[in-house]
Amino acid sequence: MFYQQIGRRLGRSTLTDASEVPMRWRFFTTSHGSRPNIVNKRSLDILQDPWFNKGTAFSITERDRLDLRGLLPPIIMTLQQQIDRFMFDWKKFQVSARDGPSDNISLAKWRILNRLHDRNETMYFKILIDNIEEYAPIVYTPTVGLVCQNYSGLFRRPRGMYFSASDRGEMMSMVYNWPAEQVDMIVVTDGSRILGLGDLGVQGIGIPIGKLDLYVAAAGINPQRVLPVMIDVGTNNEKLLNDPLYLGLQQYRLDGEDYLAVIDEFMDAVFTRWPNVIVQFEDFQSKWAFKLLRRYRNSYRMFNDDVQGTVAMAGLLGAVRAQGKPVFDFPKQKIVVAGAGSAGLGVVNAARRTMAKMLGHDESSFESAGSQFWVVDAEGLITDERQDIDPDAQPFARKVKEMDRHGLREGASLVEVVKKVRPDVLLGLSARGGLFSTEVLEALKDSTSTRPAIFAMSNPTKNAECTPEEAFSTVGDQIIFASGSPFNNVDLGNGRIGHCNQGNSMYIFPGVGLGTLLSGARIISDGMLQAAAECLAAFMKEEEVVKGIIYPPISRIRDITPQVAAAVIREAISEDLAEGRRGMDVRELKKLDEDGTLSYVKKNMWNPIYPTLVYRDE
Repeated sequence: MFYQQIGRRLGRSTLTDASEVPMRWRFFTTSHGSRPNIVNKRSLDILQDPWFNKGTAFSITERDRLDLRGLLPPIIMTLQQQIDRFMFDWKKFQVSARDGPSDNISLAKWRILNRLHDRNETMYFKILIDNIEEYAPIVYTPTVGLVCQNYSGLFRRPRGMYFSASDRGEMMSMVYNWPAEQVDMIVVTDGSRILGLGDLGVQGIGIPIGKLDLYVAAAGINPQRVLPVMIDVGTNNEKLLNDPLYLGLQQYRLDGEDYLAVIDEFMDAVFTRWPNVIVQFEDFQSKWAFKLLRRYRNSYRMFNDDVQGTVAMAGLLGAVRAQGKPVFDFPKQKIVVAGAGSAGLGVVNAARRTMAKMLGHDESSFESAGSQFWVVDAEGLITDERQDIDPDAQPFARKVKEMDRHGLREGASLVEVVKKVRPDVLLGLSARGGLFSTEVLEALKDSTSTRPAIFAMSNPTKNAECTPEEAFSTVGDQIIFASGSPFNNVDLGNGRIGHCNQGNSMYIFPGVGLGTLLSGARIISDGMLQAAAECLAAFMKEEEVVKGIIYPPISRIRDITPQVAAAVIREAISEDLAEGRRGMDVRELKKLDEDGTLSYVKKNMWNPIYPTLVYRDE
């Protein structure tokens, strides 16, 4: 029956045997379930392939079939026994390293996990999923920032693909060098704005690698169908340009039409080979992030959660609930935003769209929603008096006449703005550590809200605008606090806890990717992203929200992601964007109720279980 199904897809009704399956199909036709995976490798080749290597878990029959007898110790271990052995060594390392410098320990932990990733992907992802709260900060934020800063020295084994300015004219052929016939998810960066660390050039490849690890762990995207990509167009980082060990192009960044030509060629190449792939743009500098989003979003299945502000949007809605108000009071929130880069403006745009939707979604609603934001950058408050204003910031520039009424002016400092506006929310996306000084936090004590919210969202940890300890001790125990990087909760005494909510994009992007994939949506709309944010905001129970808990623990990510994905699917259907996918016609998809959609999502999530391997010569 299984091979007949493949045959129908190939237009060959007589296909009944694995030997008749073309090799490009054999690699991916089976899941980690009861059916075997048919491979064209054996002996040392299979042991050196992390997609299929099981190490000491190969059975006797597999060792015979795959010419592995004598190449492994005779003992046969289960996956759980292998994990137990790994965890024993991991705990010994933690004990021996606990008094060392924290950065060194973090990098050492990353190296250990990376070595496992390089040799056995199933075991790696099983460990990552089962220990996601502990390991997510190692494979992604904040440790990934250290990894990117040191990547040239850490590089041992290639992972993903590299397209460079010197490859112009060759990308269409290059993309066929990747061995997977099917790719579902690509994360791509040009390394120009890695977290809050700036231009790290080709070393930014650590971001797509880490992000795709989270796609697999949180959303169950098959690891054989993900592709991290670095587009190297040079770097303006003088330190890297003069570093003889730097692995990227040692030239200044391309700009203008030359830059766009490289990105255009890349997009054309990957969508030609994999027409149904989803591409997530990650950590592009503000100069290009919005332009590229506008350039491609209506033609390709792509998004950029940095500039589309979904996880912060969910937190803002959660903050309204935590302040004891109904969610539809969100358009009344006064929000001071510190940071007018791609991340800051992305959140403001998402928040304005949500407010406008609640107000009626007409032109006057957008105008009214825009008046709820005061955006402050390195030069101070942005008003329409600003010279050479960024076009993306222009819609949020305050009118000077209106500012006179508030006693504010062009370039007013953050402290002045907080004092005069008395906001419900202070939102930091500035990449400037310590920006929320004692003076700024003291000013927030006069907020018109009895429970002001402080979002110190910049990554990595050292770039957070303030710590939770500083926020609670200065503003008061009643605040709502969220950050981009993980912090510990604050002991407020007398058994009370100041909750530190991590606004981790991991809550959103895996569900957006999975929902888009399973719906077959033509594009990723603002409505789909908003549905994801609203789903996350509604995930918290009322008794949690009143305590100031607006994001769930990372440990629940495999529960959250299917819900987010199902919300994205339903929105794609409502907007008539869904086209279905293999195994699920769009007409069948439309018939599913909420429970049916959720069940469909869960059934299509990959789980790390060793498959039975069968060798067939191509």
